[in-house]
Amino acid sequence: MAHIELRDVDEDDVDAIFEMMRDPEAIAMAAFTASDPDDRAAFDAWFARVTSSPDVTYVVVTEDGGFAGTAATFTVGDDREVTYWIARHAWGRGVAGEALHQLVAHEPVRPLFARVAARNAASIAVLRKAGFTEVSRSTAYAPGVGEDVEEIVFTLVPNLDGA
Repeated sequence: MAHIELRDVDEDDVDAIFEMMRDPEAIAMAAFTASDPDDRAAFDAWFARVTSSPDVTYVVVTEDGGFAGTAATFTVGDDREVTYWIARHAWGRGVAGEALHQLVAHEPVRPLFARVAARNAASIAVLRKAGFTEVSRSTAYAPGVGEDVEEIVFTLVPNLDGA
């Protein structure tokens, strides 16, 4: 397996992140994305907000030193959530699973939550393999695909040893 690392975002990553988040196949799977992935000004405003928030940990995922995606932890209401977006060139090689493993290992808050479109079988498999369990399903409007989509919420709770 390739060497996977999480590192801080630098200015050289911003264009790669924008391009990754414009991939039509990835948008169809993720569904809950920007309504206009080609709007660079909206992306830049979102990116500035996310990366300046003290509540958000937003990192780049690398595979053998090259850009392979992003991962983040953030808070919604009282819930701490995780998310990841892996570039298509890195799909199917365990990059998402290893990135999630590393992200979770550095996040002390439990329970952790993750949300995924029910049509995203690959991400569901990654979450389950990482120990997340399904806690609810609902339907919500997904701007990335312009329609209502079933969303699954997963949680990772502390083990008996507190990990």
